[in-house]
Amino acid sequence: MSLLQIIVLALIQGITEYLPISSSGHDILVPALTGWPDQGVLTDAITNLGTVSATIIYFWRDVVSMFYGLFDLIKRQSTAASKLVLNVIIASIPVMILGLILQVTRWDEALRSPLVIAINSIVFGLALYAADAYGMNRNRVSDITPKTALLYGLAQMLALNPGTSRSGITMTAGRALGFLRSDAARFSFLISIPANLAGSAVKIGHAIKNHEPIRGDMILSGVLTFFVGLLTVAFLMRLIRSHSFLPFVIYRVMLGGALLGLIYSGFTFGKLN
Repeated sequence: MSLLQIIVLALIQGITEYLPISSSGHDILVPALTGWPDQGVLTDAITNLGTVSATIIYFWRDVVSMFYGLFDLIKRQSTAASKLVLNVIIASIPVMILGLILQVTRWDEALRSPLVIAINSIVFGLALYAADAYGMNRNRVSDITPKTALLYGLAQMLALNPGTSRSGITMTAGRALGFLRSDAARFSFLISIPANLAGSAVKIGHAIKNHEPIRGDMILSGVLTFFVGLLTVAFLMRLIRSHSFLPFVIYRVMLGGALLGLIYSGFTFGKLN
């Protein structure tokens, strides 16, 4: 990859992983719109590790709490930390199962389509607006139960459909369940850690098994993504304390509309991997 492509991919992954506008959709659209060769799933996995690392650093207090909570859980001690880690595990299981199924059946490749991204961008953008506009503001992360964690997890499964947005659909679920914006986002990012780590590990392991080289440009893109992601998550968490998700909804609808316009005008997208 050229240096320009590396920088663009790092910016897109680092920003869109946290903002509710779909990182996978934008990763697919970059080569489709620019004509650049598709960066491939291995590069996506490495840049994904960059954002996971940024999430761990930003929410380090929660991560440390979950680490100790895991031991409390093993010892069957009911603590705030053990409840948090249990709920994160419950919310992470559904997407891991579906992700494995999609990878084995290769259905994940069939979904890499500009039309799919356009439709999902609009539909799930409007769903975010409805949940944010009419959702109650009463629940905190400490109020999450195994039942609500499972609902978060079922929502997260939809994110495997490009254009949906993992953060967007889980925040939509959180707002629909009456969680404060900041708490809906906080739990959304916490449950992204095991899911994204597992997804990246599977893809990188598959590449190593097939003797695919992990190049320097891939590593550079991952490092740059980490710094962009850290700035973005800090920005978002500060923004939603006093603002709604409406700007992101508007962006999603405009993006989906623009893509539909290109598709039906006969625009030729670059080859998708």
